[in-house]
Amino acid sequence: MKSLPQISEAEFEVMKIIWKYAPISTNEITDHLVKTTTWSPKTIQTLIKRLVTKKVLSYEKQSRVFVYTPLIDEREYIGQESNTFLNRFYDGNITSMLSAYIDNDRLSESQIDELRSLLSKN
Repeated sequence: MKSLPQISEAEFEVMKIIWKYAPISTNEITDHLVKTTTWSPKTIQTLIKRLVTKKVLSYEKQSRVFVYTPLIDEREYIGQESNTFLNRFYDGNITSMLSAYIDNDRLSESQIDELRSLLSKN
């Protein structure tokens, strides 16, 4: 699997909007994020520029509007981040990770039941 660029938590929030609504304009991205964050439009534009520089986004100018499209797949990125987390904190052992979550009451009974259901399918 190819290594994907590192993106910050703030950049990830921008990417979630772009993954959901792409192709999407700067104004549309801003409209979504000002409702859920305290960021100014200028901050959002800076985050978008960083993602373009990191080659996470492509854009094209349509008339006077920039329209953005993701260059990386959401599932692939989340998968890479999950693997990084698992390897960093649990030496790649998912059983250890789940045990820690269960032992520290981080999983509800319904989540545990859902995991049982998923495991019984395989």
